[in-house]
Amino acid sequence: MSEKILIVDDEHDIADLLEVYLKNENYTIYKYYSAKEALEFVKEEEVDLAILDIMLPDINGFTLCQKIREKHTYPIIMLTAKDEETDKITGLTLGADDYVTKPFRPLELIARVKAQLRRYNKYTPVPAENEPVTILAYKKLMFNTKTYECELDGEPLSLTPTEFSILRILLENQGAVVTLEELFHRIWKDEYYSKNSSTITVHIRHLREKLKDTTEKPKYIKTIWGVGYKI
Repeated sequence: MSEKILIVDDEHDIADLLEVYLKNENYTIYKYYSAKEALEFVKEEEVDLAILDIMLPDINGFTLCQKIREKHTYPIIMLTAKDEETDKITGLTLGADDYVTKPFRPLELIARVKAQLRRYNKYTPVPAENEPVTILAYKKLMFNTKTYECELDGEPLSLTPTEFSILRILLENQGAVVTLEELFHRIWKDEYYSKNSSTITVHIRHLREKLKDTTEKPKYIKTIWGVGYKI
């Protein structure tokens, strides 16, 4: 079964172009030119990834992203009209996994889509019956590497694929500092586009919120300034 991708962009030429390229990769495409129509769709249907333009005529892409994140953890890629750091950070803060600045090369966006889907499928797998179970634990935090379930004090945590990746890396290196460079390499290793430290910072902030953690008195994720993070 082909993976399902939602495209929301009021610029018909861009939405139609994305549809052509993604269909050529054998994805099933659901395309909308307005956020309201897309919201009605996501209430009824499940997809594997969403591509959202920020500048939409009815409801902006930030709000749409926030609404999707209330119920879904699949990857979200934001399309930004200008190369502004504030747009990128806002999108990531509201739950987006990645961003692409217009104008963009279609093949670059396809590469990002594939990378996000690989991560998403990795963290939502059907467990193999004979796969060994490894429990990564620290204090009240528990991570099951077979089922990719994470719990805090017995309560399940709803994490995005990127958050799962970061948390697992930190737990596997418990007590040791994981540098920003290592996090980038292990999470986005096969992608040729550049990232900056704010991307990781925003995902760490999300993790801290879900872990009921703080920067000042961390119980789980500690910032090692100028280097990286550690559990």
